[in-house]
Amino acid sequence: MILVTGGTGLVGAHLITALVEESKPVKAIYRSVIPEFPGSNKVTWQQADILDIPALEAAMSGIDQVYHCAAVVSFNPKKRALLSQTNIEGTTNVVNAALTCGVKKLLFVSSVAALGRIRKGQVVNETMHWSKETSNSEYGKTKYLAEMEVWRGDAEGLPCVIVNPTVILGESDWTKGSTGIFKTIHDEFAWYTDGISGFVDVKDVVKAMIMLMESDISGERFILNAENLPYKTLFDYIATGFGKRPPYKKVTPFIANLVWRYEALKGKLTGIDPLLTKETANTAQAKVQFDNAKLLRRFTHFEYTSMSQTVQRICTYLKQKHQL
Repeated sequence: MILVTGGTGLVGAHLITALVEESKPVKAIYRSVIPEFPGSNKVTWQQADILDIPALEAAMSGIDQVYHCAAVVSFNPKKRALLSQTNIEGTTNVVNAALTCGVKKLLFVSSVAALGRIRKGQVVNETMHWSKETSNSEYGKTKYLAEMEVWRGDAEGLPCVIVNPTVILGESDWTKGSTGIFKTIHDEFAWYTDGISGFVDVKDVVKAMIMLMESDISGERFILNAENLPYKTLFDYIATGFGKRPPYKKVTPFIANLVWRYEALKGKLTGIDPLLTKETANTAQAKVQFDNAKLLRRFTHFEYTSMSQTVQRICTYLKQKHQL
């Protein structure tokens, strides 16, 4: 029996769909509303929260494998307490419940942010670790500390494996998360940066997760990354997919600093989360390369989907969903 946390998110929903397609018995936890997506009606849904230890242990009773996908992703300084509570304390609870309930293996969805991705002239790989000097986000810090809890569980007898995806792209609500990039480009946002980052298809993330769970690998981490691309290239792919004008105005560091300060001031006056923060402004300017060789060496048959294909598929989905 498999338990999935974070089943309402991008990765969790796609993971559940893939597991159900393989006729695997799946239980997933939800906090308030049971989500609807392909395969969700074949899941045993149980109301629980990773911060509610008794409910979490009840949900984990009789479970063999746990995919821990639940997390808060935010770069808003005001949400530091929520990030810490959900990402660190919540992961601690998941690990402890898995140890108590005799779970056979846990897979944790972390992030490359936990590796410290701000490294000039260096390609980020699995041997690297978060530090204040290599990270500009509270989110990355909380994912790193969450990983420490997972490794503790591994040391205490719970086989664990961690995946560190780059920016995950997939079919989802385009008002939330990384899929929001598609709405921004569809609305013909004019600006782009010189930044470079890694990107990966959610379907490839899910495929890798299932392979790692079903393997005898434990006590290791794997970066999941299809391609390192300039943001401008990704934006051009999306604009082409929608038949829209691509971004054409380059954002300089000076302009980015002005905008995030303006957004911070506007957020204080309106109470609305800023569209751009100091953290995201700096990340958008960074040129980061991620090494994906480790997973490909261990699973020689695995191939990543190209980002041009991924973007085209997502654009087709969004055009149909929103009748564009």
